[in-house]
Amino acid sequence: MRDECTLDQSTQKIFESKLMFYYFGYGSNINMTSLKAKGVVPHRSQLAVLPSWKLLFNVQHWFRHEGGVGNIHPSQDPTDQVQGLVHLCEDEHLAMLDAAEAYGVGYDRITVDLDTDEGKLSAITYVGIPGYLDDACLPTRRYLNILLKGAMSAGLNKAYIEKLREHPIHPEHNYPPFQHPAAISMPIFNQQTLAQYPLYTALAGAVFDMQHARAKLDCLRGLFGGKDMTLFHLKRLDTSDGSEVLDDIRHDRISAAGRKYLNAYLHEYDAEFKYVGRYVYD
Repeated sequence: MRDECTLDQSTQKIFESKLMFYYFGYGSNINMTSLKAKGVVPHRSQLAVLPSWKLLFNVQHWFRHEGGVGNIHPSQDPTDQVQGLVHLCEDEHLAMLDAAEAYGVGYDRITVDLDTDEGKLSAITYVGIPGYLDDACLPTRRYLNILLKGAMSAGLNKAYIEKLREHPIHPEHNYPPFQHPAAISMPIFNQQTLAQYPLYTALAGAVFDMQHARAKLDCLRGLFGGKDMTLFHLKRLDTSDGSEVLDDIRHDRISAAGRKYLNAYLHEYDAEFKYVGRYVYD
């Protein structure tokens, strides 16, 4: 993909040696920590504006307690715009983005024309699919904090940041401590044995069967199946700096905010899936 911008020498060499594409992040992927947690480390990022579109939070999250997440929609108001970052990515990053954005299920992938300080630029981005849209959705405090941190770090317009800051949020539910079932015969899994069950997933010491989950969660089978998702969720906290590692879980080095977040997800996993065993970190 070519653009009308003037490329510096290092970027030009990248173009010559690798297949690249531009991706416009307007939601949590404004935040570089969040983007890197998805396995995407761009070669270059710059401010970009999508004119005559508006930012919404009407894509229903996979799990209902997470409210709505970012979406964009064309606007008839010429003063409307969506601000974000356009990232120069390697072709191999596309599959990672598609998985993270539930491409083909929750989001479609389109090409948009952006304004940047260096000129016009075309980039791919993601828009919500009608079956996943709910205009009653609101972003959670966690999600909005991730956007705000990314927006401030990137240097988005102050008025745009203030509008984000003032956006209503999804009400938080306080969950009681999760209780594992007391059944003696529950099997115990580790990384190797869990991998043999592509419809099982683990979280914070519990294993769940996703087989009979509601249809909108079928897309999680490829992402969650046969894996422990504890680190995945910890890296999506608004307090994450991206430095969390598996040893932090093994040695119980999890913050109070992390424990609260995992506890909420244990309850939500238990509501959506079937508890089938315990998980140990060996």
